[in-house]
Amino acid sequence: MTDSPRPSNVEHPLALGSFRVWIQLLARSGGIDRAYMRRALFVTLSTLLTSPLRVWECVRYAGVVNRTHVHPAPIFILGHWRSGTTHLHNLLCQDRRFGFLTTFQAMAPGFCLTGDGMIKRLLARAAAARHPTRVIDNIPLVLDAPQEDEFALCNLSDVSFLHAFTLPRKAREIFEESVLLDDVHPKRLAQRLRSYEMILRKATLKAGGRRLVLKNCASTAHIETLLELFPEARFIHIYRNPYNVFLSTLHLYRTTIPLSQIQAISDEEIEAYVLEFYDRLMHAYLADRAKIPTGHHVEVRFEDLEAAPLEEVKRIYDTLQLPGFAEAEAGFRAYIDSVSGYKKNSYELSADVIEKVNHYWAFAFDQWGYERIEPPPESG
Repeated sequence: MTDSPRPSNVEHPLALGSFRVWIQLLARSGGIDRAYMRRALFVTLSTLLTSPLRVWECVRYAGVVNRTHVHPAPIFILGHWRSGTTHLHNLLCQDRRFGFLTTFQAMAPGFCLTGDGMIKRLLARAAAARHPTRVIDNIPLVLDAPQEDEFALCNLSDVSFLHAFTLPRKAREIFEESVLLDDVHPKRLAQRLRSYEMILRKATLKAGGRRLVLKNCASTAHIETLLELFPEARFIHIYRNPYNVFLSTLHLYRTTIPLSQIQAISDEEIEAYVLEFYDRLMHAYLADRAKIPTGHHVEVRFEDLEAAPLEEVKRIYDTLQLPGFAEAEAGFRAYIDSVSGYKKNSYELSADVIEKVNHYWAFAFDQWGYERIEPPPESG
């Protein structure tokens, strides 16, 4: 696989993370390829040199963080990667009664309180100069914008799916441990849970105690765990045409892995992971969604949200019995207007893609009512 045209060691998801987690990851890596030694050294140094900030934050803020109570009914947005979770997350967070984890908090969860001034401003300046938009989908990169909590988790726990982009040759093992939560040592799971609770407490603290709207695609398989933490939680699952999900997820992997990897991987292996992980994630979700109490769960079709966003958001509020849609409507409209000119990435839907999606993801067409496309017959 060839590197992205825009790789930078600074963009590694663990660049501002825990030194301990990084060393744990390297110890289980199975080896670093020579081509990525400089990147591995950079992350080692950056995590080591920022350790005093994390220690100081723990000393200074441990008391107030531990006393912060997360709202008992957070709203979890679930769905496979590239199914519209980011758009829905950004849209719902226009309701000012909700709080959320910000991009800066996700990048530096260990010192996001200490670094909320000068450090954040420096990072914002650097991000604006290098990448004004995210590399995967052209959405503006703003440090105060809502962000997926898996980015924060990967900085504080060695049990995170995002480590698959750093160690792509171990992606299946990482997926099984961090997404399916299979065969992972109880102590590592407990450490992940403690980190997650701290992330949510800090986000709540910065949000002034407001109810959190959280988005994490890996959590699509964590319904039972989330209900144990928050029995009154609300869940929104968003799904999308399988052909578009496949092509967009393939693009995600091809653009994100070069920013993180310390191991080489072939394009054929990447494609196989995309096909396998969607199947396993969605079957885990389908097996567990019945555990969600009635009235606490809603399904959203991405194409419906795109065509009639206000109507779909109103349906979400009504189904989940969320108050305040009328008061938040102006904010929703303003956000919808602001992204009306957004250009989505376009991909070629080849006969090969159609055949693979039809074969490996046949259940998705039946489950969510999308029409199968028949590949064109081979020419003579």
